[in-house]
Amino acid sequence: MLDKGVNVYILGIWDGHDSGAALLEDGRILFAANEERYTKRKLEVAFPRNSIIAALSASGISPRDIDAVAFSTTEFTKTLSRVFPWQKESYYLFRRRKMSRPRLESLRHYAKYSMTGVGVLPLCRGISEAAVRKELRHMGFEKFRLYAIEHHTAHAATAAFTSGFRKALVITLDGLGDGLSGTVSTFSKGRLRRHYTIPAKDSIGIFYEQVTNIVGMRELEDEGKVMAMADYSYPFSFGENRLKDFFTLDGLRIKARYGPLKQYDLLSRIAWSMPREQFSYMAQQLLERMLTKFVDSAIKEFGIGAVAFAGGVMSNVKANMKARNLGGLKDMYIFPHMGDGGLALGSALYANYMLNGTSAYPFEGAYLGNEYSTARVKDALKGTKGIKYEEDSDAPRHAADLITHGEYVFWFNGRMEYGPRALGNRSILAASGSDDVKDRLNLYVKKREWYQPFAPSMLKEDAPRLLHSVKTYDRFMTTAYRVREEQSQIMKSVVHIDMTARPQMLENENRDYRRLLQGIRKKTGYGVVLNTSFNIHGMPIVLSPEDALYTMKKTKTRHMFLNGYYVENKEAA
Repeated sequence: MLDKGVNVYILGIWDGHDSGAALLEDGRILFAANEERYTKRKLEVAFPRNSIIAALSASGISPRDIDAVAFSTTEFTKTLSRVFPWQKESYYLFRRRKMSRPRLESLRHYAKYSMTGVGVLPLCRGISEAAVRKELRHMGFEKFRLYAIEHHTAHAATAAFTSGFRKALVITLDGLGDGLSGTVSTFSKGRLRRHYTIPAKDSIGIFYEQVTNIVGMRELEDEGKVMAMADYSYPFSFGENRLKDFFTLDGLRIKARYGPLKQYDLLSRIAWSMPREQFSYMAQQLLERMLTKFVDSAIKEFGIGAVAFAGGVMSNVKANMKARNLGGLKDMYIFPHMGDGGLALGSALYANYMLNGTSAYPFEGAYLGNEYSTARVKDALKGTKGIKYEEDSDAPRHAADLITHGEYVFWFNGRMEYGPRALGNRSILAASGSDDVKDRLNLYVKKREWYQPFAPSMLKEDAPRLLHSVKTYDRFMTTAYRVREEQSQIMKSVVHIDMTARPQMLENENRDYRRLLQGIRKKTGYGVVLNTSFNIHGMPIVLSPEDALYTMKKTKTRHMFLNGYYVENKEAA
């Protein structure tokens, strides 16, 4: 155990896909953010120097104050990328298609998938620790304990320790990490205990990643687009699905019929002969079937109806919706930063669990990132040409008025959200029932693919009136719900073609945003808005006032609310 009676600081870091940092003080989460927000490179892979600096600065401490540092994943390929950072940079540019298409593109994919089953080899942990320690020394860290946390253990810690559950099943599912693609654990009486593992070679996450690549999209980034596109296929039964035999399930044993290389080759051959919507439908149908059967088996085996989830596969809101509607599932929680971007926090949480036994954290909202002073905001406003601004003592009411009159607004307020979703502090907001404003927003700002839906924020108390089967409340936009047919007009700018939506259900965790939704409710009868992330397409969510003003000017947007100021762009379209 670390020394008691003094403040104990534990830093968590992740230096892979969607790198970032998180900071704990005793039993509190002080800060968490990802490196992409600082470098402006979506899903950044670099060592999280900026995130670490931001965490220390926000907490008013220096590297010398850190008692322990925890990081995740010491498998062979990750260790190799720590020793040779140019490798992960090269793959980053290749994966995000920021380079010319290589002549031997297929060989890169085959090389990657040939390494899928390689986990933690002898010496990997020591080499990884040395590489991470070297980076930290360069940043001024001196006397600290360093802990390597296994990949799925870090995922499980985020789900279990922030869920609020006293007793739960804890399920992690992702592509791979440290030789595994999934785990089943139990959490009871403050103890997290693992029972089952799924090897990386049997990864349903790798399967879906391969599908994403084969339909011409970016793996580890565009899986949500595949999910959305699947709904534009004509439907057919699972018996007609040409991918139905790619995986089998025996109790809690998921088995891939083929190795990753053969699987990729077969998927490519099947996809060649059909529209990509149909191929996506097959993959989505298989994922939904495997996930629901797997979760159902786990609930029956352990007799626990509360389930906490993490891992990138759980970002598939259609699949986890099917799991949520299982009869045996009584309550469900998905950690809001379920992918690898949550590993920094998970590593810190598990290190604190090992050192001090801490296994429960308040997690009412995901507002854990940077915030900015009034002086900083005023300086940014003064330095921006072509705008006019004024203090606004009732910004929520003013924003609600503009939205109900057919405008979209930029909304920047308080601390930045942690994770991939805008939850009312770095958001673009519009009416939930207007196709016109949705189209304008898409044309000028978001430029999303035509098949991608927007998502709503709504008052928690209005959710049962707008959606079917609200037995669990989702504060973080992590699962889909079916929209009530009689409310389709109210929700038409935030509903998908299959009549589902991915809502944020707001209670009291964000006072100003709640007041805005209450203002909408007074005018329309329902507290619901279109809420999409405050960013230009392909860029991370904005970090600072300067980022917000740049985005306003770039997109020629007229209205923005910026930490108590109303800003109007004189050059708006």
